[in-house]
Amino acid sequence: MRVGFRLNGARLSLAIDARTTLLELLRDVLGACGTKRGCDRGECGACTVIRDGRPVYACLTLAASLGDAAIETIEGLVTPATGLHPVQAAFAACDAVQCGYCTPGQIMSAVALLREHPRPTDRQIEEAMSGNLCRCGTYPKIRRAIRRAAKTRHAS
Repeated sequence: MRVGFRLNGARLSLAIDARTTLLELLRDVLGACGTKRGCDRGECGACTVIRDGRPVYACLTLAASLGDAAIETIEGLVTPATGLHPVQAAFAACDAVQCGYCTPGQIMSAVALLREHPRPTDRQIEEAMSGNLCRCGTYPKIRRAIRRAAKTRHAS
């Protein structure tokens, strides 16, 4: 079957097997390996991407369901003109990474959160990030990075 969608702003049209997940499409077909494969069951959040403004697990999303969706991945956040996205910069500044495996999914969830709630409360941060596991336990630094990114975005 054919699927057409936008990936980080670029329009794509591909022939795929109807059973292909978005995660498989991104990593195995398109080579966009920033989206991590974790549990393949929607439990860890390592594969989180943004679909039409909302965070979704790529491992649970069938590529056939994309329609004309806009998909954003970690690769789409950095631009030559602006450099790191404010959330990426805040994660680096706050040392909000340990092993780094969960970081792309954490960042994508945080970006979606800040778009919806530019000045999130601690409760909103906790709720938005609840679907992303960090096996290294870096949660306090991740929350600090999100608060920093929110302040940075408002200062600019």
